[in-house]
Amino acid sequence: MMERQTPEQYLEGYARILAEVSATGRRLTRDEIESRRSLGERAADAGHGLPALVSAHLSAARAAWPASPGSADHALATVQQVVDAFAEGYGRAQLLAVRKEEAARREFIDDLLYGRSDLGRLAGRAERFGLRLSPTHAVAVARGPAAYDESAPVPRQVERELIARFGDRSILFTTKDGRMLCVAPGEQDDVLTHFAKQAHAAADGGQVAIGRPQPGPRGIVQSYEEALNALELAERLGLDAPVLRAADLLVYPVLTRDRQAMADLVLVTLGPLTGARGGARPLLDTLAAYFDTGCVAAAAARRLSLSVRALTYRLERVHQLTGADPADPAHRYTLQTAVIGARLLDWPARSL
Repeated sequence: MMERQTPEQYLEGYARILAEVSATGRRLTRDEIESRRSLGERAADAGHGLPALVSAHLSAARAAWPASPGSADHALATVQQVVDAFAEGYGRAQLLAVRKEEAARREFIDDLLYGRSDLGRLAGRAERFGLRLSPTHAVAVARGPAAYDESAPVPRQVERELIARFGDRSILFTTKDGRMLCVAPGEQDDVLTHFAKQAHAAADGGQVAIGRPQPGPRGIVQSYEEALNALELAERLGLDAPVLRAADLLVYPVLTRDRQAMADLVLVTLGPLTGARGGARPLLDTLAAYFDTGCVAAAAARRLSLSVRALTYRLERVHQLTGADPADPAHRYTLQTAVIGARLLDWPARSL
């Protein structure tokens, strides 16, 4: 193994430059400045800290000072030029290293969430980014009023809260497509619950969906997709709960598994509403509010800012047009399923 270099070994040619410039009053040449930048890059790549390197430059300047008969002003200007060039090269190397690490992390996250890598290789890369693959994993996805990246204040705050609460517990926090994501072992539901709470609070609202725990690295992909689907369902159905669990929404994918059958149900059951004055939308919204409030007319009327009488009239109009009575338990299930289908299929805005 190569012995790690000391900071003094990154001062090559420094004493000679200091003596020449102090004696002649000339400025550093372009090649000399570039050589200092190159040494700074090498020092950064080797893992040395910048304060120690700057201190080494100042110590070398003091040691060379008695042998420099020229102007002290020239000598100090040279020290400043050298240190500035060295620090520039050091910073450039660090920035490049950070960008490479960010690119590697982003590539790993994409492979993890889309299942595009060999499982053995994926497990090895996961530990590099603080995630030890366990038998099961679950993924939570948070969306807010604005799109996020990892440098934004909200994700940084949520990440700090997670680290402060759980420390190193094989948790992966990141952002993807403007959303915040948290991957945790499947048995650690408290991690994802805390993430959901912090994400909702930090974003001043928004919504979080939690996928079901799934086995193996491929389970991360499945849990992630479940969380995304839950957010999409919430948007279509108008679900405003701050936290959604994919396990509680399994009925909706079942209902839409046969899309054509659902489209037929919507058209047959609710299609006649298009003949109403003002189209189907007002009556469809009335049905949705009625079912969402447990078929309590007064609550549904308040939700729609209607009088109970106006709401009752609309329900009677639905009965007249469709032949199905929303108040009749025998008809209610068909109507409610059709209303859910209309929301999922975006009918009547989109033709079926």
